[in-house]
Amino acid sequence: MAIYTDIAPEIYPPGRGRVPEGVRCTVHQAGACRITRVRIERDGLARPAGHYVTVETPRTAALDDQDEKLTALLAREVAEMLPPGPVLVVGVGNRRVTADALGPRVAGQVLVTRGLETVAAPLGLRTVASIAPGPGGVTGLALAGIVAALVKEMDAAAVLAVDSLACAGPERLGRSVQLADAGLRPAGDTARSLTRDTVGVPVVALGIPTMMDAGAVCSVPGLVVTPRDLDGLVRRGSNLLARAVNRALQPRLTPAELGRLVS
Repeated sequence: MAIYTDIAPEIYPPGRGRVPEGVRCTVHQAGACRITRVRIERDGLARPAGHYVTVETPRTAALDDQDEKLTALLAREVAEMLPPGPVLVVGVGNRRVTADALGPRVAGQVLVTRGLETVAAPLGLRTVASIAPGPGGVTGLALAGIVAALVKEMDAAAVLAVDSLACAGPERLGRSVQLADAGLRPAGDTARSLTRDTVGVPVVALGIPTMMDAGAVCSVPGLVVTPRDLDGLVRRGSNLLARAVNRALQPRLTPAELGRLVS
């Protein structure tokens, strides 16, 4: 039975057998965090070609939204994947469903500067807009169509898409963060797909596993499980990602200044 996961190191585990031609995996330690980089250099594999970075905290520790070192590490990784210029942050998901609410909650905490150029430009701030459109069944509009129109309207250089992820191992639930410059391409869910081909600019995907394919621990097909403290996971995870995104997008502001501006 095939187990679904969005996490690249679960598809190509470093040090466990050979990986396909065109896939390179490296692992290094950054303080208490383990960083796995998976580079897929050709199409036709389990995931689209691109660079996938997975940051894992120790198995005994959940993601801490007050961890300054972790926030700074994630901010650096996000900044390195984004080109210069205006950025549209897109919170993908349904804010009414806790396991799927990560993206909208992050989007709601992003420092928006578009429309404030007369104030932001002299301070050297990047133009940023943020949106959480909700599921297509509510809006009646395709996500990629909404995002492509907004990209054109604001002349965005890139899209940063934040979404809840799925994993195959319980040790990763709420303990990993993944970034990818290949865009957002959930398998079997084209309605949530955001790529350069569909929106016209590079798309960086960012997320935390909030659910797990139960097939990894039992033989019930199609069953998805979530952690007991799902509310806390999504709250801490969205706070952490929002802080990291704001630092990545506005490096001229201190953490304290960002905190005051988005509170």
